[in-house]
Amino acid sequence: MGHRFGDRRDAVRLRDVGGMEKILVCFKPWRCDADVHINEEIDVTNLVAYAKAKKKTDPELTYFHMICCALGMIFYNRPLLNRFVVARRFYQREEVSIGFVAKVALEQDAKENVSVVKLDPADTLADVKTKFLAKVKDVRSDTKNGTDNVIEKFGRLPQWMINPVVWLLMQADVHDLLPHSMIDDDIYHSSIIVSNLGTLDCGSIYHNITNFGTSSFMMTIGRIKQEMVLNADGEPEARYLCGFGMSCDERVADGFYLAKSLNMFKYILQHPELMEKTLAEPVVMQPAA
Repeated sequence: MGHRFGDRRDAVRLRDVGGMEKILVCFKPWRCDADVHINEEIDVTNLVAYAKAKKKTDPELTYFHMICCALGMIFYNRPLLNRFVVARRFYQREEVSIGFVAKVALEQDAKENVSVVKLDPADTLADVKTKFLAKVKDVRSDTKNGTDNVIEKFGRLPQWMINPVVWLLMQADVHDLLPHSMIDDDIYHSSIIVSNLGTLDCGSIYHNITNFGTSSFMMTIGRIKQEMVLNADGEPEARYLCGFGMSCDERVADGFYLAKSLNMFKYILQHPELMEKTLAEPVVMQPAA
């Protein structure tokens, strides 16, 4: 995709934005002003069964890989989700990426590294898993990326020096002047930031998005739990449920579009065999029988 004056290195500026969107960014100029929270408990019984079957031949596959694959599918199928707003201007991101935080070791005091996995339209669940495993391996081997190095150096400065430095960094980010070494592995410059709280046996929570960077979405994944629920016949049935907490910048798409995207995410998790297709392949949601 060719770039024109006013585009960013990682995104194309949208020049045909509607009047309502232009007015909305005046009322809500900052991302945190437009932060909307969604809490959804999704039936993942089919996902659990699918994972158990797949793990017999692929023991490294995790629920996190599968959920991130589902996210990649909705971002390719619902392109408005991959937009962001900077300085009251709308941009369409050119690639889908997922930011996450990984610990060097599974210990309370272990250092955390931020990482970003970039997903290609031709990726399948197997590719998504391989990319995440490679990133985590780098973290576990204590390999520092450019973002971690910058944070570590600036963190040693006294507070009175940090304040103006951070202000300058934010201004540079607005004008797309930050070097690639700082933003390539920065979770705040990804399509969505994902935090897997289920590994800590914790439920999903709301987590705010930030004014720094370009991420318009933040998702937390809670623990998967088994509960008794009423089925379609009104009979109690044991099902696996998982809570998801989502924060999103409402300026990138209207509520109808966001709701339809959430329904597609739920549909993929409840039909996990779809993940064997490529991320960009259209998802056709069949009505329930």
